[in-house]
Amino acid sequence: MELRHLRAFLVLADTLHFARAAEQLGVSPPTLTVQIQELEHALQARLFHRTKRSVSLSAAGEAFRSEAAATLAQFEQAVQVGQRAGRGQLGHIRIGYVASASFAGVLQEHMARYRRQWPEVLLTLEEAPMETLPQQLLDGNVDIALVRLPLTLPPGLDSHTLLRDPFCLALAADHPLTERNGPLPLSALKQESFVLPEQDIGLREVARRGRFTPRISVVPGSLLAVLTHVSLGVGVAVVPSVVTDVIQLPNLAYRSLAGAAIYSEVAALSRRFERDPAVQHLIRQLHDTPLRRLPAP
Repeated sequence: MELRHLRAFLVLADTLHFARAAEQLGVSPPTLTVQIQELEHALQARLFHRTKRSVSLSAAGEAFRSEAAATLAQFEQAVQVGQRAGRGQLGHIRIGYVASASFAGVLQEHMARYRRQWPEVLLTLEEAPMETLPQQLLDGNVDIALVRLPLTLPPGLDSHTLLRDPFCLALAADHPLTERNGPLPLSALKQESFVLPEQDIGLREVARRGRFTPRISVVPGSLLAVLTHVSLGVGVAVVPSVVTDVIQLPNLAYRSLAGAAIYSEVAALSRRFERDPAVQHLIRQLHDTPLRRLPAP
């Protein structure tokens, strides 16, 4: 039994006329007769009462009609779902991100844009330690990762920079350095203790330019934890300037750094040979986005 048998049966059940049913199906009446006979043989039941002048459904035909219609409708729905999924209109995308991608608005902007265009694709998001995200991409645990560069990437991954912002200094509001006017010279930080963020590239470059070896007091993890420690006077921290607009804590202040800006970047990571159409749509959207630059605080 094949789907063509179900279609033939349902059209004939609607028309109760072999010639008209055959015309709708695009086959000859003898071909339609053979298909109905094959179906009845498979079911071992007579589906129609036939005379030279009329065609009517048998009791078995009446019972079979609703089930055949439901089966064909389910098949057609499955075909449509498969076609839509193949076009990237359906699917599930898992996104891993670091907090500063959310602080910068990059995450919110792209998720909103994607949902407007592909509303039936499910997006799930999870904050994750940055150093784990490249391997999670390779392992298939996430499909897109939003991270801070620079970051060593294994073969098979691509990156696209979405935002560039300069590093600044976070310090307690009652710290003596807040009394200075203008950007802080890097040499003024030699005697400070530092709270180390997850990404240390900013502090390393500040220390290199300021010609000192930084003294690390604590490595608390997330940017919010870093800035909380700073507000408690545990130390100062070199952080992306995007946080100045979104994280305001009691006894916390921000200052720009003197000299040429030291930049950090928010970038999207993806698998180089991604095959999922829904993920491909998101990669294309990310790659078509112009770089956004933030000024120093």
